[in-house]
Amino acid sequence: MNVILLEKMGNLGGIGDEAVVKAGFARNFLFPQGKAIPATKRNMEDFEGRRAELMAAHDANVAEAQKRAGTVNGIELRIEVNASDEGRLFGSIGTREIADAINAQVGSELTKAEVLMPTGAIRDLGHYTVALDLGFEVGAQITVAVVALGSEAGISADGSMIDALDAEEAEDAAAE
Repeated sequence: MNVILLEKMGNLGGIGDEAVVKAGFARNFLFPQGKAIPATKRNMEDFEGRRAELMAAHDANVAEAQKRAGTVNGIELRIEVNASDEGRLFGSIGTREIADAINAQVGSELTKAEVLMPTGAIRDLGHYTVALDLGFEVGAQITVAVVALGSEAGISADGSMIDALDAEEAEDAAAE
């Protein structure tokens, strides 16, 4: 089925491009979401009249996504969880927990669908880099430090547990 795209879509094309898609994809996703219209002669003429309006709306959406990216890009989250002595979590940290932590820290309105975790949920203590897809080909990256709940030992750069206290703390403890 031929459609005219009303939004820029990653693999299909830009605004005003004609794309060939499966009928079910067009009927069930593109048309109800307002992302495309059927490619008829009348629709092509109507689209040409609306092109400037659609381009302005797209530019406004991109600017909003870039503003959101500026708010969250590069932040460092610290999430404390229950974990075993070996560094395995009792449970896991998924997209919802990360989105909620970001929203609490910076006051954004990030959804769990915008958090990309291609390797799945986090199940071990350590430092992780998580990508965010904010739409309109705008992305951001954050760092998530997963630490044991109430632990005094930290996490090393490679994600392994640090079992010993710092030298100063050890000396202070010995002096007492």
